[in-house]
Amino acid sequence: MTDITDHLADIERRISVALEACGRSGESVTLVAVSKMQSASAVGSAAARGVVHFGENYLQEGLEKIAAVANPALAWHFIGRIQSNKTRPIAEHFAWVDTVDRERIADRLNEQRPTILAPLNVLIQVNLDGEAQKAGVGADAILPLARHIAGLPRLQLRGLMSIPPEGQSTDERRASFLAVRAAAGRLRAEGLPIDTLSFGMSADFELAIACGATCVRIGTAIFGARPPARS
Repeated sequence: MTDITDHLADIERRISVALEACGRSGESVTLVAVSKMQSASAVGSAAARGVVHFGENYLQEGLEKIAAVANPALAWHFIGRIQSNKTRPIAEHFAWVDTVDRERIADRLNEQRPTILAPLNVLIQVNLDGEAQKAGVGADAILPLARHIAGLPRLQLRGLMSIPPEGQSTDERRASFLAVRAAAGRLRAEGLPIDTLSFGMSADFELAIACGATCVRIGTAIFGARPPARS
């Protein structure tokens, strides 16, 4: 608990400094604590310190953790690849889906989102660097997908998410972040309700904030190194 508390205090301070440094001191940045492969007790410790948003990559692990923590005040983000046969539990148990990159997935999430819940917040995952092994849509596909999602009543289009390539230099990463920011600007110019830019992780969230991120996904800087993967 003490380590998580200290880590969160440091991250909050660094976010505040980063915002002030780029003239955004009156704004806020949503912190998504990436809790994959962390225990429910670790999530509980972070929640006790005031963290609201948690990100899970693996569906079954995420569902188990949501049930174990059992805190309705928390907002759970699904941040992993989405398989079409697993959209129902995502639609039923998560508040955000940050990795939508196909109309078919959007349609299934819309159809399967319970009417007793608020519309599901959706980010489009973009892949502007053209990495073949990574999910996400290219520049030409962003607007058609955004328009499609915006027309679905059980989804709420919120913005864009990206994961830049590993091994980029600072200048390359800055260019990647700014390209996503520019893409969001084009969506706004088309009248689409974009208010979220999700990029930046433990190693580069301050650069991401300087480039316009409104949401950063941080795991190891909060929880420490992840435990070994379960066999």
